[in-house]
Amino acid sequence: MPDYRDDLRLAHVLADAADAATMDRFKALDLKVETKPDMTPVSEADKAAEELIRGHLQRARPRDAVLGEEYGIEGTGPRRWVIDPIDGTKNYVRGVPVWATLISLMEAGEGGYQPVVGVVSAPALGRRWWAAKGHGAFTGRSLSSASRLRVSEVSRMADASFAYSSLSGWEDQGRLDGFLDLTKAVWRTRGYGDFWPYMMVAEGSIDICAEPELSLWDMAANAIIVTEAGGAFTGLDGRPGPHSGNASASNGLLHDEMLGYLNQRY
Repeated sequence: MPDYRDDLRLAHVLADAADAATMDRFKALDLKVETKPDMTPVSEADKAAEELIRGHLQRARPRDAVLGEEYGIEGTGPRRWVIDPIDGTKNYVRGVPVWATLISLMEAGEGGYQPVVGVVSAPALGRRWWAAKGHGAFTGRSLSSASRLRVSEVSRMADASFAYSSLSGWEDQGRLDGFLDLTKAVWRTRGYGDFWPYMMVAEGSIDICAEPELSLWDMAANAIIVTEAGGAFTGLDGRPGPHSGNASASNGLLHDEMLGYLNQRY
């Protein structure tokens, strides 16, 4: 199996640089925010963080391709870095500390590109999570100061904690009734939002989470961290990995049952 530890170390360096840039502008009174064509916000910090990461990668991995939320795809080849400079921009621009930089390395393989390295860094929360294929998932302050992640062992939906981002999107896809049935079947629900539910699945502090509409950069880093922690990460269609335009993550024991609810049609 390839050893991705050098790539993981680089991803941490990229996250360190992004953290410094995003925290410098967090809660800034003169922060500039624009509306993109899809009607989602983008701040100057989003753009600056992605430019910074791209610059580092151009120097350190010039032969690798880069795909980012703000500036699209650059380069070709079997290795592709996937970047979400600020996942949770709406939180960021309102001063809510639940946002993170998501960095993943994907490699071409059977079934297309698959994530092999992932780092999720949430500096306003003082948290970071990471994983490399075959090396497990961890959280901590640094590579040398970390604890291993492991999903929960909850096996009954009635005992499960379910997290999501919002109600919007489920109705558009005709999945709202199944979503609401799932909320009634579980022990507890919370709308933590964005990257955080996936990290809590990996930590074992919640058991299942799902979102109806996402982009690749929202999912790639989360996917490798959840799976290396022993969990399952698929689309709502059950396809493994971050390629379905939506996501469901779990401790694995509850995955099929969760998908059964979310695929109900009325």
